[in-house]
Amino acid sequence: MKKTRAVITGVQGWVPEYVLTNRELETMVDTNDEWIVTRTGIKERRILKGENQGTSVIGINAVKGLLKKTNTDPEDIDLIICATVTPDMPFPATANLIADGVGAKNSYSFDISAACSGFLYALTMGSQFIETGMHKKVIVVGADKMSSIIDYQDRATCIIFGDGGGAVLLEPTEEEVGVMDSLLHADGAGAPYLHMKAGGSRKPASIETVNAREHYAYQEGSTVFKFAVTNMAEVSAQVMERNNLKAEDVAWLVPHQANKRIIDATANRMGVGPEKVMLNIEKYGNTTAGTLPLCLWDYESQLKKGDNIILAAFGGGFTWGAIYLKWGYDPK
Repeated sequence: MKKTRAVITGVQGWVPEYVLTNRELETMVDTNDEWIVTRTGIKERRILKGENQGTSVIGINAVKGLLKKTNTDPEDIDLIICATVTPDMPFPATANLIADGVGAKNSYSFDISAACSGFLYALTMGSQFIETGMHKKVIVVGADKMSSIIDYQDRATCIIFGDGGGAVLLEPTEEEVGVMDSLLHADGAGAPYLHMKAGGSRKPASIETVNAREHYAYQEGSTVFKFAVTNMAEVSAQVMERNNLKAEDVAWLVPHQANKRIIDATANRMGVGPEKVMLNIEKYGNTTAGTLPLCLWDYESQLKKGDNIILAAFGGGFTWGAIYLKWGYDPK
């Protein structure tokens, strides 16, 4: 019997209209365009504005576009998984809101919280539901409204993050394409270096926590940078080694868009040239769980069936990992 694999049969991204440039950030905090570009590679990022505009808005727009693009009836969707650290609310799950918003009446849905590695975790889990034969159509969403948890008085974090995300449709195939392998890690000892101090059950919201500005993302940049460079690069190399892939075999590296220097280090460790690296950090910044699907969406027209692709990410928690997939269709 041939092995059933989960293959991506469509990808769609969505970003808000409002563009927050480095020039505008210069009016908000003590920074400048040259400093930001040199250290991060970011020139602008998108911000979701307006009342009652949560991460579900990003997910709903991405999934609606995906369903239209793939000519898929929303009622045929079995499962929706949403990777996010900025849910609309603690409950219900943002995935539930997305399912309702797109008319996926026959699906169930849930969220995954793994920070910037969230899409890798969700894609791995979604592919397993397909491989076991339990489901035929699974949508995996990676989306975050990071502006909702960013302190725009903190120049260490506000220059990095933006809002946006994307979604992919997974379906079964017996061809040698799709999700081939994944290697995922987590280490909770990294929590002190990248976390949000208040708003959870350990430290519920209060006047004191709000006044202390503890409902924003906190990052110890230098420590996170060192861990990210080492682990994201190493896990990418490991997934290549265990699948007997050499640098020349890899068509594309899809790295988490956190920092241009981390991306360069990962590519160098893999031996992959810059022409094979998907890069859109300059226009979106770090959209956390949204970066990988946004890259696939931006580069979709350049992808060919059978392309060997490595997706890699590192996130708060710490979480990190890599996925090896073979692209499933030619440009349309």
